[in-house]
Amino acid sequence: MILIDISFNEKHINNNVDSLEFDFQTFKVQGIKVNYYYVCKRKLWLFDKGISMENESDAVLEGKLIHENSYPKAKTREVMIDDLLKIDIIEGDYIKDVKKSSKMRHSDTMQIAYYLFYLKQLGVMKKGTINYVRERKIEKIELTEDLENEIKNALLEINKILNSKKPPRREKLPYCKKCAYYLFCYVEELEDET
Repeated sequence: MILIDISFNEKHINNNVDSLEFDFQTFKVQGIKVNYYYVCKRKLWLFDKGISMENESDAVLEGKLIHENSYPKAKTREVMIDDLLKIDIIEGDYIKDVKKSSKMRHSDTMQIAYYLFYLKQLGVMKKGTINYVRERKIEKIELTEDLENEIKNALLEINKILNSKKPPRREKLPYCKKCAYYLFCYVEELEDET
């Protein structure tokens, strides 16, 4: 097993949030929405509107199987908090998130950072790990002030996206073809030829 410490890259930080003005209760969301914000803002909007394509995706099904069959001896699994967060494993001072691979490392990091931030708002201080099962890697995550500020800014942006009437424009990203929403985003309507 490989252990990797995350040193957060400060180029992702936008310090727009004054911590005295941020009302967490107003902006809290499901953890998966934080992940989707970093993966694709259009996917985030579609998911929020109840348009879910994951049930059709072999990659998502594979990830679920890996998740269900990993760490069977863990005593505290699938912990639901406020019907918003589903924490994979809690062991001692750590919450653990099980992922298939590190291909979406930044979004994975921000999702678990959000979990840590959320728990802190409840008065619970934890550290986190992302357990990349296929790669047999574990990345440690600790909530820093910089990560907290990025999470606050992300929550503000997520709120704007979710309250918009239209989905964000489609962005061509390197992983679009493997996304469960690919056909939805790239299907073109044909003109009526009659």
